[in-house]
Amino acid sequence: MKKIFVQRTVVAVAAALVLGVLGCATGPTLDQQVTAMMKADFRDEGIAKVDRLQQDASNEVCSKALGAPLPEAEAKKIEQANLATIRMPSDGKFLGDWKKGEELAQNGRGMTWTDNSTDTKANGGNCYNCHQITKAEISFGTIGPSLYNYGKLRGVTDPASADARAMVEYTWGKLWNARASNACSNMPRFGHNHILDEGQIRDLMALLLDPKSPVNQ
Repeated sequence: MKKIFVQRTVVAVAAALVLGVLGCATGPTLDQQVTAMMKADFRDEGIAKVDRLQQDASNEVCSKALGAPLPEAEAKKIEQANLATIRMPSDGKFLGDWKKGEELAQNGRGMTWTDNSTDTKANGGNCYNCHQITKAEISFGTIGPSLYNYGKLRGVTDPASADARAMVEYTWGKLWNARASNACSNMPRFGHNHILDEGQIRDLMALLLDPKSPVNQ
């Protein structure tokens, strides 16, 4: 009698497992479940809108890759699409004030629901979260490469010169939309996503490229 009971229990458990698997197979995918959860749990609050949950084509492809390298043709397609979004400075001036750039690099504030949507200067760059930038700052992240001596190592002694033009434009593009040169870059797309304005990007440019900046000392 005990043996029969055990056999029936095993059969019941097995049947439950099969039904569970079939239920998972016919139910929503994990991505769909996560999307539904995000939509249910988040709401518009101040300047933080739920439309941030909508991925553009680049984000969608890179998310699905889960950190794996993309096929070369697909990566080039993403880079070209993002390259087309870069806007060079409207007045032709690439460099601002490196001191203000350093303040931006230290500032991780911005784009939260309590920020004032009319204050275009509220956001920081939060650059030290991922990069070493100056020798004076001993607390920095290592997700991204060191940017210390960024301009000096690249021979940019006069950012206004014709010789430095290509590097200056590349750096601007990197800050504006990093995916123009690295398809699945984790770097914020400061200009493309309206995180920083032109003036703020100029100041970060000066921090990286001005020979007087502590970055290049």
